[in-house]
Amino acid sequence: MSGELLKFLGSLLAVGAIVAIAWRLRLGGGGATLTSEAEVGELADNAICGFAAAEVVLDAQGKGALLRDEEGRILMLRPHGAHFAARLLDRESTVNRAGPILTIATGEATFAPARLNLGDTAEAWDERIAALHT
Repeated sequence: MSGELLKFLGSLLAVGAIVAIAWRLRLGGGGATLTSEAEVGELADNAICGFAAAEVVLDAQGKGALLRDEEGRILMLRPHGAHFAARLLDRESTVNRAGPILTIATGEATFAPARLNLGDTAEAWDERIAALHT
């Protein structure tokens, strides 16, 4: 074998090893997903100590959630890499609805809008978020 062929095969083997390690560590791929209201509640409490959700809705694919507490505060969870980021929605937040899909922006330039499929509950959550402006 020539030296060039050995270098190529060595590089190919190294790339394959890196891919295998990344797969084993579950890096990349589809990203974080939410699977239950209990998980969502725990994430909310970790984000805002004592946030107790009175109502929770999960995105159809587990790519985010909205929670409302007894005080009427609305917390949004959306993917941020392999984890979830949380933001309380306020007067700066905007919402646009297209059927079951809500696109929610917090007003923060560095926090990308979330696109959540909330099914039949989308209209009610749209109204709740819009009411934050009053």
